[in-house]
Amino acid sequence: MGQVIPLESVVDGQKIRGFNLNLLFWSFLAMFADGYDISVMPFAGKDFTRLWHVGQGDLTLVLTASSYGVLLGAALLGWVGDRYGRKPAILLASLIYGVTTLAVLGGYGLQQTAILRFLTGIGIGGLMPNTIALNSELAPKRWRATLVVLMFTGVTLGSTAPGQVAAWLMPHYGWRVLFVLGGAVPLIVAVCLVFALPESIKFLSLDPARRLAALRLARRMRPDLELHDDAVLTTPPMVPVPGSGLGRLLGPEFRWITLMLWVCFAMTLMAQYFLNTWMPLLYADAGLPPRDAALASSLYHVGGTVGGLLISVLLDRFGFAVIVSLFVIAVPAIAAIGLSVASYATLAPLSMLAGFTVLGAQFGNNAASGLMYPSVFRSKAVGWALSIGRLGAIVGPTVGGLLIKRHWSMHQLFLAASLPMAVGTVAALVLMRLLWRRLGELRISDQPAAGREAAAGVAPAPGG
Repeated sequence: MGQVIPLESVVDGQKIRGFNLNLLFWSFLAMFADGYDISVMPFAGKDFTRLWHVGQGDLTLVLTASSYGVLLGAALLGWVGDRYGRKPAILLASLIYGVTTLAVLGGYGLQQTAILRFLTGIGIGGLMPNTIALNSELAPKRWRATLVVLMFTGVTLGSTAPGQVAAWLMPHYGWRVLFVLGGAVPLIVAVCLVFALPESIKFLSLDPARRLAALRLARRMRPDLELHDDAVLTTPPMVPVPGSGLGRLLGPEFRWITLMLWVCFAMTLMAQYFLNTWMPLLYADAGLPPRDAALASSLYHVGGTVGGLLISVLLDRFGFAVIVSLFVIAVPAIAAIGLSVASYATLAPLSMLAGFTVLGAQFGNNAASGLMYPSVFRSKAVGWALSIGRLGAIVGPTVGGLLIKRHWSMHQLFLAASLPMAVGTVAALVLMRLLWRRLGELRISDQPAAGREAAAGVAPAPGG
């Protein structure tokens, strides 16, 4: 009889070496391009109001169209990732949002550009759940949350880039330079990913026909192991989780965890997209010079990157309590922006603090969602969380546009932006309590997978 090796021991026994760093690097680049395209549109807002002869409030459709696309893309391409593999779904997503971002260069009207941004959102939404799932399934459990969060800092760093481009390149090359970079970079990265990105070994292990592919990948992950050609990678026996699709997520085993996670996603993204969409324009209207407004807005994402790095260090150690703390701090941090003097010296640090808390909390949501569900429907679960979250991402900037049309003051606007984080605080506290009761502790990622799922009363999945 050939070697019989538990797949979990292969994955969890890894030392951080070239394989893991390669995966982190390329996933980071994919997320960087994704973050750029999420945030690029508001920085061309002033130019589009002149080009299309409309007011700022009339840009709401264009500014929110990508969120409608993400709503569809996260669930649709999450299904593609579970069915055909994480890597093909990531490549398809990158192709979609790269091509459609380049298409904005045509300078079409309001409605045509909104359609293009909707298609861009499908790609953006599809990339996230599959990249989270891929990194979750290839990382050793003791580093899992840390590596997922570090990968996801690519989104916030990518989101800072449009502000820098707007500040330094737009004065010379105009608004089109934003979309040249936003379209070309993900296409170049996608070509590199064809050769550099591995498939998930846990996904491969679900199909006996892919045993040799899984074995080759295991050798790359664990050069310290001698794996024979007849070796079999075994997974824990699975007690079927009732239902399929949404039935699994909303069945008795996961219902309240799923619902509270969805509220956390929706509230965080409501605040995030309210701020991300309107902050550059509101800062400019408050009297900041265009360059200062762009730079102050981009510091929101710098703060988010710092928050993500903090989460990457503390989440494995202290669990969901870290995320709850960021929700709590975010409420006064956002409200304080509207009370401050409209100068770069005051708005820049407050923008960083708001980004630190709001985006830090969302980093935590993303990492936690990749750890709460078994591999067999992990991409789908994360995809649904992101899709539900996009309801908040749509409502946030839409409500912001309506309030701006009603001539609300800066104080009123940023107070309104803080309210979703107050609601999210309640949901995060409930979710933390649920995790405590079902897992026996708050550190959701430091138990062996089978033991963690058994403690939660759920079935271990193959390779999950």
